[in-house]
Amino acid sequence: MSTDAAPQAETPQTAGQRRHHPRALAPGNLILTVVLSVFGAVVGVQLLATLGVTPSTSLIGALAAMTLARVPLVWFRGFRSVHAQNLAQTSISSATFGAANSLFLPIGIPFLFGMDNMIIPMLIGVAAAMLVDAWLLYRMYDTPAFPAQNPWPPGIAAAEAIKAGDEGGRRAKVLGLGLLTGLVGAVFTLPMSAFGVALIGGFAAMAAFGVGLLFSQYAEPLFGLDLNAMYLPHGMMIGAGVVALVQVGRTIFKARRTAADEARAAAPAGAAEGTRDGARRLGRSMRLGFGAYLVISILLAFGTGAATHMSPGMLIGFVVYATVAAFLHELLVGIASMHSGWFPAFAIALITLLLGILIGFPPEALVVLSGFTAATGPAFADMGYDLKAGYLLRGENADPAFELEGRRQQLIAAMIGFGVAIVVVLVSYRMFFDNGQTAPIDAAYVAAIKAGPSLETAEHLALWAIPGAIVQIIGGSRRQLGILLATGLLITTPMAGWMVAAGIAVRVVAPRVLGAKAKEDLEVFAGGAIAGDALYSFGNGVFKAAK
Repeated sequence: MSTDAAPQAETPQTAGQRRHHPRALAPGNLILTVVLSVFGAVVGVQLLATLGVTPSTSLIGALAAMTLARVPLVWFRGFRSVHAQNLAQTSISSATFGAANSLFLPIGIPFLFGMDNMIIPMLIGVAAAMLVDAWLLYRMYDTPAFPAQNPWPPGIAAAEAIKAGDEGGRRAKVLGLGLLTGLVGAVFTLPMSAFGVALIGGFAAMAAFGVGLLFSQYAEPLFGLDLNAMYLPHGMMIGAGVVALVQVGRTIFKARRTAADEARAAAPAGAAEGTRDGARRLGRSMRLGFGAYLVISILLAFGTGAATHMSPGMLIGFVVYATVAAFLHELLVGIASMHSGWFPAFAIALITLLLGILIGFPPEALVVLSGFTAATGPAFADMGYDLKAGYLLRGENADPAFELEGRRQQLIAAMIGFGVAIVVVLVSYRMFFDNGQTAPIDAAYVAAIKAGPSLETAEHLALWAIPGAIVQIIGGSRRQLGILLATGLLITTPMAGWMVAAGIAVRVVAPRVLGAKAKEDLEVFAGGAIAGDALYSFGNGVFKAAK
């Protein structure tokens, strides 16, 4: 069973020898990715419908490939390649998040609103949005806005697990210790992924994230403040998001200008070209993405029948707003996930819905808006995690041609996972709806639409947008303090703030006590802690859903 994994993919490159990355469409890889994708999609939808959570299945895929690699048959020899394992991990995580967050969640909104005629058109529209979502991250990865060097913590966890399985030795022991720590902490309901993320994320970003988490947890018991009723987190995310969008635009122009200056100053051609290419790719991707979302929003408006409930002027306004909202939602989710490993996609989609309600769009249009924006972001973030894992496994761009080929193969593997997710949701959604099962957050969207506009809500959002914007400006585009602070405020996971604080404390103390070597060990340990938390959450979720 060929996986097209050439031996030279695992050994140092010799002079004149070109490394070949395993192909996602090679028979062995294709069969495994399809099987894993079906499993991931089914599990993702089941857990979202029953528990309201989507598990990280990335490591399940990697472990499946590692297990097959140890079968003493020539058919499975190709799975010894860490790059083949990376393809398996990419496909299953894409199928899981795609089926649950990008497809099943959005189509539950028209169902709960009693608009069954919208379900299939909505499914078609959000499926297209999901595919564009992942493709855009593929295009934007390793650009000035989404650098490959940034944390993308779950990607580090997946890469470290695969490396440990391949190399063994000290790395495997440190990872195993982290894995055990993550599992034990998760058993005691501690969010160990927050601890692991704090060990590897940007220091300032993690501090802002931790402050947001702690304030969210203690605002009401200590100060009597209901943050959600005040719309404080939502307003801060709006202010920080608007500034972040401006910062991304400035980053594009600045990178282009810097590249041009370097070229004129006779700087090394590779450095100038690399900077210029990243900025050019980012700018072109944003234009293409905006155009693609504009087309999808038009198709959704007419395909669902929502256009018939609006005047021509309102229809134009709705299409423009839905496009901007979906695009901004994607960028904000991507920035938050890149730094923290957590993406508050549900909450940010609710923010765009609240603004749509205040604008005065009719309920039918708001149903479309909420589903469309919710569908963008999860696939974007998950693709970033997977590409980060591949980036580390391929040597952090040591061989640019091999790196680009690896990314292309990962994109193909992800698209296989998304394709399987579409089929799984299409054939199973009616079974869940007939049992009254949808994503729990859908009820919040429907309740907000039925409640209608509120002047008080508008005032709160505008008020808290100001400090959100100020914090984002202070942190700048590199630290993203406003986005991370708002992300922490939007997340209500108990003890997460304390685990982030503990992680920050460990990363400060450990190098002073254990020496410089501790920094590298902490990254491996953090990957294990995140992986242990993810594996326990997955197993616990499956167990509860099966009861």
